[in-house]
Amino acid sequence: MTKLTSAPCELCNSAGGKTLWQDDLCRVVLVEDCDYPAFCRVIVNRHVSEMTDLDAATGQRLMRVVFAVEQALRELLQPAKINLASLGNVVAHLHWHVIPRFADDKHFPAPVWGEPQRAGTAHGVDSGALKQALHNSLPAVAE
Repeated sequence: MTKLTSAPCELCNSAGGKTLWQDDLCRVVLVEDCDYPAFCRVIVNRHVSEMTDLDAATGQRLMRVVFAVEQALRELLQPAKINLASLGNVVAHLHWHVIPRFADDKHFPAPVWGEPQRAGTAHGVDSGALKQALHNSLPAVAE
């Protein structure tokens, strides 16, 4: 069961980034991060904090969206790795981070929230191409 808090929820009150795709369950946004310009989030549209707040079918549907975002980023960018994370320690609203990682990025191989390893190179993404890739692949997986 979702724990209710009196603090306003950032992801209930804002898109959480530039919306690339959305349906009734969730939205895919591009996060504004100059070090990781292809950093995406998959955000559940209603306020829940944990995967187990969703019924099994809805949880599976959400993960199909997460995997479709991962696949689109892999195809467009050919990163060394994709990091998937659902933390919610700061913002207790269910969302997944989908982060393409490169050997020369600022933190690799450490997490993007860790200590920087170098100045790093930001690998950009054409947001229009990503949006098109998501629109091509997501209607089929989100049903």
